[in-house]
Amino acid sequence: MARIAGVDLPNDKRLEYGLTYIYGIGVKTAREICEKTGISMDIRVKDLSEDQVAKLRNYIESQLIVEGELKSKVSMNIKKLGEIGCYRGIRHRKGLPVRGQSTKNNARTRKGPKKIVGGSSKKGK
Repeated sequence: MARIAGVDLPNDKRLEYGLTYIYGIGVKTAREICEKTGISMDIRVKDLSEDQVAKLRNYIESQLIVEGELKSKVSMNIKKLGEIGCYRGIRHRKGLPVRGQSTKNNARTRKGPKKIVGGSSKKGK
């Protein structure tokens, strides 16, 4: 099992899809990595030699921002938006959709479960 950037890559996957298990690497970036390192995209992760794994690891560590460093960078950017008080920062603080989506009927993923408002039930007299 290949371990790159602190992530165990799945053995059964092709390399281009196995690399996407690393936070910050999608299919397009994985294909670019394969081209730059000269390793075939069609090879399975379990068939990689130690030299190929080392080549991938060196390229990713030197050229890309991935995993913990990227997560902290993203959270710092969101924190900065909140501190300057811009529209996007306020939406992040309130837990509402940030990119212009409607909230009247949908947005349950971002807003969470429904909260029932008003209307106290009248008990029998």
